Amino acid sequence: MSALKPPFPYFGGKQRIAEKIVALFPEHSHMPHLSEHREIARSSYLGALTEQDHNPIEIDRFKSLLVAQAKLQPGYRVLDVGCGTGTLALMLKQACPDAEVVGLDGDQKVLDLAAAKIEKAGFQIQLQRGLASEAPFEAASFDQIVSSLVFHHLTTDEKQRTLTRLRTLLRSGGELHVADWGKAQNAAMRTAFLAIQLLDGFATTTDNVRGMLPILMAEAGFQDVHETHREMTIFGTLSLYRALAP
Repeated sequence: MSALKPPFPYFGGKQRIAEKIVALFPEHSHMPHLSEHREIARSSYLGALTEQDHNPIEIDRFKSLLVAQAKLQPGYRVLDVGCGTGTLALMLKQACPDAEVVGLDGDQKVLDLAAAKIEKAGFQIQLQRGLASEAPFEAASFDQIVSSLVFHHLTTDEKQRTLTRLRTLLRSGGELHVADWGKAQNAAMRTAFLAIQLLDGFATTTDNVRGMLPILMAEAGFQDVHETHREMTIFGTLSLYRALAP
């Protein structure tokens, strides 16, 4: 009997995994090291993901699903947590120019890149440096909060503190929309996700692959928590989540 092929190419160690991921998506190749505040770590490898048939998916496609799920309305105030170089923030603003979009990130270097990108696109988006768990905004000051590939960089305690803070920032009935690694739906996806865990660490990623994000959202006081979409990739299962502030 021939050996089963793994659902992802063997990269030969953590450094090779990182190099391969960056090579597949050079636009996000800055890959800063994880700091003691893991919230500021950038998720530089979404563009390396592929569907099960190994056709490449653009980073914008998955983020487009998140934008579509948010269903922004004119006059909404929206916070992009872990905004990085501003790709998602710009997509939100383009989807609804009359919404107010605010980007939050802990890394000033990527905020500078975001500012240049936003200026070139001709939009007005406020950028704020800070950690999500200590977000420097007034309570109940946002209608929606979105986040893409941030939570798998946080420990369980950091996830809990961040989700609690985000809930306080939302107005009653406000929505949280999250795109991140989700529960592995089969053995192949669980094996595939080991590449991400080798890169980002088991302490921060285990909650995701075990499907704990919806539970942590509910424990933080969110209501009507749902996984709304999932996709299999060569690095594991990507999921979209939605939750409401009471």
